[in-house]
Amino acid sequence: MEFSHDPRLNELASKVEAGERLSFEDGLALFASEDVPALGRLADTVRRRLHGRVTYYNVNRHFNPTNVCYADCKFCGFFRTPRQPDAYTHNIEDSLRIAGEAVREGATELHIVGGLNTKLPFSYFTDLLSSLKAHYPRLHLKAWTMVELDHFARFYKMTDEEVISKLREAGMDSCPGGGAEIFREPTRSMICAHKTDAQRWLDLSGKVHAAGLKTNATMLYGHIEALEDRVDHLVRLREQQDKSRGFQCFIPLAFYPPGSQLAHLPGPSGVDSLKTMAVSRLMLDNFPHVKSYWVMLGKRLAQVALHYGANDLDGTITEGGELSESYSVESNGEVKMSKDEIVALIEDAGLQAVERDTLYRPVEREPAHA
Repeated sequence: MEFSHDPRLNELASKVEAGERLSFEDGLALFASEDVPALGRLADTVRRRLHGRVTYYNVNRHFNPTNVCYADCKFCGFFRTPRQPDAYTHNIEDSLRIAGEAVREGATELHIVGGLNTKLPFSYFTDLLSSLKAHYPRLHLKAWTMVELDHFARFYKMTDEEVISKLREAGMDSCPGGGAEIFREPTRSMICAHKTDAQRWLDLSGKVHAAGLKTNATMLYGHIEALEDRVDHLVRLREQQDKSRGFQCFIPLAFYPPGSQLAHLPGPSGVDSLKTMAVSRLMLDNFPHVKSYWVMLGKRLAQVALHYGANDLDGTITEGGELSESYSVESNGEVKMSKDEIVALIEDAGLQAVERDTLYRPVEREPAHA
């Protein structure tokens, strides 16, 4: 089948149709293609081969226990130093209140990430998890990125295995995919010099997978990185997935400059975001899911991206005025969308909306009674 007037893209389409793995050079060629609709169609064939018209979403809430952090990442509009007036650390009571609100709103997942706060004992994190699990045992706790796990191991002088084991025993059910940013040097050091390096992030993911827990993976794009950086990032994720098989979903994160130290940059264009989504789906042949993260893309572009390889729109993300992940958000700072609105966006795209839990199992809800 010919997808494009671009002969190189047609060659790559033949490889994709034959189930052949795309190379680093192939990834660069995909980004170089100017036939964006054809690139989208090619990614959509892979998406539909894997999932048909099914498009997942979940009812979730993001919770940031603390915004105090020493990492000082240039792209981040979230972190605060301890002395800043808007620095905070939630206590257990606050955390239980926020989780209770989420449960009453129908959330099946609490997504927990925060700053690297050196003023807290390790027991803060285990007590947080165990308290949440004791009060809300059915709430899936997707907690702590690989960057946070690395911080715990180094700062509290424990082995990686000890950290993972203690957090798992306390109630950690899986891990989010943040902190990956861009793996390739020197770009990584230029945007997040104090953050764990790429190989450490990948190795820790493998250790979490070996412990029987699933994780996600991300890539922050549209800042100072080159296309080679993006393709390198995807290839390294794919190689780790070959080894440990524990990544569930890949989430391309569109850089949003306002409020960061890179506020002078324009951020990615809509076309760049759609190309990145499509290339991600085509390169990551061993990742089951690719997410169109509406918080970073905006609702309308995220909807279009469902035809560029994505099969997941994330969730309702009903937050208490805090910022999602360690990044500023799009959508005019609005980080809440109703379940009905998510379903409408998916169905308006001609797709089938399926509510999932964190592990991609369909959620069956009791019908509402009049």
